[in-house]
Amino acid sequence: MNDKKVALITGSNRGIGLETAKQLGELGITVILTARQLEAAETAAQQLTEKGIDAYGIQLDVTNDEERQAAAAYISSKFGKLDILINNAGVAPKDSLFVSKTAETTKEEFNYIYDTNFFSIVYLTNELLPLIKKSPAGRIVNLSSILGSLTIHAQPESPIAGFRVLSYNSAKAALNMFTIQLAAELQPLGIKVNSAHPGWVQTELGGNEQAPMSITDGAKTSVSLALIGEDGPNGKLIHMGEELPW
Repeated sequence: MNDKKVALITGSNRGIGLETAKQLGELGITVILTARQLEAAETAAQQLTEKGIDAYGIQLDVTNDEERQAAAAYISSKFGKLDILINNAGVAPKDSLFVSKTAETTKEEFNYIYDTNFFSIVYLTNELLPLIKKSPAGRIVNLSSILGSLTIHAQPESPIAGFRVLSYNSAKAALNMFTIQLAAELQPLGIKVNSAHPGWVQTELGGNEQAPMSITDGAKTSVSLALIGEDGPNGKLIHMGEELPW
């Protein structure tokens, strides 16, 4: 079994995912990068390898059951365990994340958003749990959002009132519930599960021009939660070290 920590970061061929893999790799952690296309994952891994990082690329469409199983088999065969799982892959509505809509949300949009942003995360995490349980201190980080906060949305003058997109926001709220319940279930095993709000980051999803945060800063919350010690948070929604309300 590999003595080094091993991390899997989904959707890591670009953006926050790639930067998260880079920052973890620079700390001596073996990183497994994933993308829907094998070539994209391998190209991203090669970029990190050239920087002296121990990186591998595998194909993983998180919504594909066979590819989730193949990823688990690959990790089991090559490393024998998984110390860190960062569920980073996600999608935004195909039209816009910046135009509020509730009643007019279509069935197709709900299916598209929930398949990637909620169901696939639950299914992949469950697939990889046997490997995470073999780690002496497993860590699971779910990339959520402040947009999934019921408390903040319910404020009379909510700072996120302009972003009431039901499909995306409710999927993040569901993901937060998964975080809370899985954290409680795995606590006796020493495994910590948290949701990360990366911030509004300059990515393809976040909007390159409008977003105030760099990709470098956007990865910091995921990295810190991946590396927390025994006294770190569990079952929380965190942004840059600060707890946000559910």
